[in-house]
Amino acid sequence: MTKLPTPKPWISAIHAYVPGKSKGKDGRPLTKLSANENPLGTSAAALAARDAAAAPALYPDPDSNELRGALGQLHGIPAARIVMGTGSDEILHIAAQAYAGPGDEIIYVRYGFSVYDIAARRCGATPIVAPDADYGTDVDALLALVNERTRVVFVANPNNPTGSFLPKGEIARLHAALPSDVLLVLDQAYGEYVDPANDDGALALAESAGNVLVTRTFSKIYGLAGERLGWGTGADHIIDALNRIRGPFNLSNTAQAMGLAAVADQAFVVTSREHNAATRARFVERLEALGNHGVRPLPSQANFVLILFEGALDAETVYNGLMDIGYITRWLPNQGLPHGLRITIGSQTQMDEIADEIIRLARGA
Repeated sequence: MTKLPTPKPWISAIHAYVPGKSKGKDGRPLTKLSANENPLGTSAAALAARDAAAAPALYPDPDSNELRGALGQLHGIPAARIVMGTGSDEILHIAAQAYAGPGDEIIYVRYGFSVYDIAARRCGATPIVAPDADYGTDVDALLALVNERTRVVFVANPNNPTGSFLPKGEIARLHAALPSDVLLVLDQAYGEYVDPANDDGALALAESAGNVLVTRTFSKIYGLAGERLGWGTGADHIIDALNRIRGPFNLSNTAQAMGLAAVADQAFVVTSREHNAATRARFVERLEALGNHGVRPLPSQANFVLILFEGALDAETVYNGLMDIGYITRWLPNQGLPHGLRITIGSQTQMDEIADEIIRLARGA
């Protein structure tokens, strides 16, 4: 029998990432509230920059210098301490690859972002899952699992898919208790949705510590999910390591131009954050009235809400019911949450219609 190339066993153990769906079971297009995209779309300035981007026949700036400079100016970070990625996903993957391998362990919290498991297995490391604290990150549970094999700890703040948030003191406590040779990756994909008054201190920690990497993305509040654009910041030696293995020319001319314009349009960011906060609060308030029906929206600092169905009404029924009225949301049985639906915050009208349907289903169950 002819032998064929065989992937490493840790690659074969990976379950490929499953994105949010955009169509119903019958293939019918639905209003997509499954991928945490910005319902306000994209900044008009960023859209205008798309047309002015360099010709596609030309290679892009391999180091994204202008964009790194703009991000550095916005956040008070030296541009040399910023690395760009094709979405923050690339940076999460290369962080694991740079610091862990076979025989090493990477820790993340249960109900954390599914890419962490993939990133760990991709480099041959062993993923270690810490118990949660009512669907949120438990600092003590994470620390209890740290040992001599631990190389990376992933923490999303706010967390996806639960929306939970660790305050500044807890982030500082986690970092202070970690060995200095363990890389703490603070994934802030939804960081811009948090009220600036509640800053978790991650960027300041990445500036002062030698073992912290903070990642962010343009996919969420900036409305540039289709351009695959993310960034990270940390100590010089961390950024140097990541630059050695990131993809060459990893950001297209269009992505860099649109990202630069988006960073300059902070009014759009503020408008998106305020819309999200107000619409989320109204939606959650309506669902909290269904507590006696076993419907529990978890507290969220992100642009989505994870709703648990712990009574007679189950999540699958609601998932199908929302498809019947034209909405696709994220049902999460493959992430250990068969009783949970993650719903992106859309327009006020959309969220009112969804709340109306959940209320109808709950009272009829």
